[in-house]
Amino acid sequence: MTPHDHPAPAASILDRPGLRPLWEALHTRLSSGRPVTRVRLGPLDDPQREALADLLGMDRLPDPRPTVALAHLEEAVTELTGHTVRELVTRLVGPLGDRAGERRLHHDERAGLWAWLAGHDTVRAQPALADWAAACRTAGLVGGSTERTRTLLDHALTVLAALPGRAEPLPVLAARTLNGHSHALDDGTPLSTLVLRALATLYDTEPPQSAAQRRALWTRAGVADDDLSATVLAAGLRPAGDGLLALLTTTCADAGQAASLTLAHLRAPGELALPAPLVVHITENPSILALALRRFGPRCPPLVCTSGWPNSAAIQLLRLLADHGAALRYHGDFDGEGIRIAAHVMAKTPARPWRMTAADYRTAAARHPHAPHPGRVTPAPWDGELARAMEDHATAVVEELVADTLLEDLARHTKRNDAPGHAPTPEPTAVAGP
Repeated sequence: MTPHDHPAPAASILDRPGLRPLWEALHTRLSSGRPVTRVRLGPLDDPQREALADLLGMDRLPDPRPTVALAHLEEAVTELTGHTVRELVTRLVGPLGDRAGERRLHHDERAGLWAWLAGHDTVRAQPALADWAAACRTAGLVGGSTERTRTLLDHALTVLAALPGRAEPLPVLAARTLNGHSHALDDGTPLSTLVLRALATLYDTEPPQSAAQRRALWTRAGVADDDLSATVLAAGLRPAGDGLLALLTTTCADAGQAASLTLAHLRAPGELALPAPLVVHITENPSILALALRRFGPRCPPLVCTSGWPNSAAIQLLRLLADHGAALRYHGDFDGEGIRIAAHVMAKTPARPWRMTAADYRTAAARHPHAPHPGRVTPAPWDGELARAMEDHATAVVEELVADTLLEDLARHTKRNDAPGHAPTPEPTAVAGP
């Protein structure tokens, strides 16, 4: 039966203006998405009470604020029209919604967004960013939209994955990473603010408040470095070839000296080839490289020093060495920042840890129990026990305190390399894999 099949008396009863509050109240309740057994009306005036009494076949007027059972109403509507209350309300007022379903959908969308962010490769590779991800969740959705929020976060993660930069201006970085949008990281844009907050979390500093602080943070991340100011220390490298990089590193290695390589050297290295296999050990602090050169001189094994947080030159050199077949092994300080630096190096290059396990830390902490507190400790992706061990001991072990152990590793490495016909291999006791 269609609405046109309804008898005139039924249609006149249902379409009476006095029943409009009933249909609108039902539309609101049925659109909630929750079970409905009754609906409360009112206050109703006398014509509205008369219309309701006629519909329900009541022998007297209902209260001005009546409660109508849906089952009673369903019986009356079906008898008059052959349709359900839902069908009638949809015809008279409009399509029903499902607010509860919409809320569940929005909840699921938000939960999916934050789970995606927390599990993103960039965040998992550098667990310090988990705090940034949590802060993003606390801040909520951009404009109430999960889609807009996800797009903004995806762009931020794309930029973070590309850092440290290539000694390029900020607009060039933006254009390179964000499909040509050179102004996407301009000062004050939501994306720029989001990335800078992530960098502040990573470096354990306060979010920048001034233009000067923002520029300093970008520079620390390798953006707007110039080709000469970004440098990295290397020792014991003797690539074959007549390119500039091979000549510089070999000359310094033969003299028992470290080479200070600029980003310009690494951008135009020229011809070079590395012996295979080759292990390059990486240290966080220049003092370890200096001790190695003092002990081994021209026989110093291949070493690279990041000098704290690696700049664009350090990452460029490590990637270049890895691309030419070198195995990279990293050691740094056992404190909160040292763990974040190690995670950063391993996220940006194929480096693996060198004496950076929980067992290594416990051994070192037992030897130096009165060292300072390690500060904010974040998980180490390569060893799930390390952060817990550091929190338990509450002791920092800087790299210099284990220099003797590191130098002994390098000494064994040097002896093996000096053995006739021996190809260098990594020290199994000194290297821990994820």
